Amino acid sequence: MVNKNEDIVSKINKIRDTEQKSALNKWAGQGFIGSVIAGTGFGKSRVGVLAVQYALKDGGDALILVPTVQLQDQFIEEFDKWGVSHENVEVMCYQSAYKLKNKHYSIVVCDEIHLGLSPEYRKFFENNKFDMLLCMTATLPEELEYRELLDKIAPTAYKITLDKCVKLGIVSPYEITCVPVKLTDEEAEEYKKINNKFVYWKYQLGNFDAFNEAKRILASKSASGVQMQAAVQFYRLIRARKQIVDFADNKINKFQQIYAANTDKKILVFGGANDFTDKLCDSIPGGMAYHSKKTKKQKELALESFKNDDINVLFSTKALNQGFDVPNANMGILCGITSKSLSMIQRVGRLIRFQEDKIGKIVIIYVADSQEEKWLKKATKSLKNVVWQ
Repeated sequence: MVNKNEDIVSKINKIRDTEQKSALNKWAGQGFIGSVIAGTGFGKSRVGVLAVQYALKDGGDALILVPTVQLQDQFIEEFDKWGVSHENVEVMCYQSAYKLKNKHYSIVVCDEIHLGLSPEYRKFFENNKFDMLLCMTATLPEELEYRELLDKIAPTAYKITLDKCVKLGIVSPYEITCVPVKLTDEEAEEYKKINNKFVYWKYQLGNFDAFNEAKRILASKSASGVQMQAAVQFYRLIRARKQIVDFADNKINKFQQIYAANTDKKILVFGGANDFTDKLCDSIPGGMAYHSKKTKKQKELALESFKNDDINVLFSTKALNQGFDVPNANMGILCGITSKSLSMIQRVGRLIRFQEDKIGKIVIIYVADSQEEKWLKKATKSLKNVVWQ
């Protein structure tokens, strides 16, 4: 006799299967060239596996592009999980694939495509041929240049939002609570000084679209010395301002309070910079950090310890953002904010893969009345169930 939980999981899998096949059908109907835009938990990896299976039914070669070495093995595991052969399938990182020339593939699958659209990496699409192209990501790139490029090489074939996935029951519901902290008097004074200088140089660049103007100037060979100075100072002050909010002392105090009230949870914690992530980790007993400054052995130990319940808190900066499946986490605490909605969607997605009768709880600690608050409002604009304290 099938119990209630098995019956619910079966229904959820059927819904997910239906949506995945709908994505594949729309991609096929678009001439087997296109993008699938779907939130974490949808099962984009399986869509990629099934696309490869179809493309190689009569022979040929497949290439799967991923952003990190860790995801190479994980994608091959997806083939084994679904009983699909990965013979004649190569999985490669974007930072290696852009060097390829005059290759011809039956299909190329690009996972986390937003990370493969930089001017350097896009050389792959210019120098090689493929019969089918499937690009996958959680949300469309925010940079206009990258969105236009993706629309050119792989127009959107299928799109489903994170909240639609929640509504269908494919992933768990989530609750986001935004908790403000203040800068210390010393931090606030320094932030004000930097921000005043930032505003000055922003107006020197024209104010309306200073970011893109600064980007244009730095890429120009004919920019004047005054223009170059304005662009350099503009970017320097952005980094200096972010440094203050990223390392705000009161974030650590607030994090300790929230953790103390949730010691029974499996928690993922994201800092805004590696050094601050380590400070957060050191502020409580029993946590481990996983980020780019850690050795491979240290990262493997941290991830295994978290999976095996040897620790209940895992700290990261960006390394766990995309594609990494971290099981059993039921709470997230974000202490570092960017303006990019994509990063927010990915971090929320670490916590809301389907878990019966569970709600993904996310707490975001931000500096009030700072640029960080503006970034957070922009990044959560497309999300529901967001509460501001």
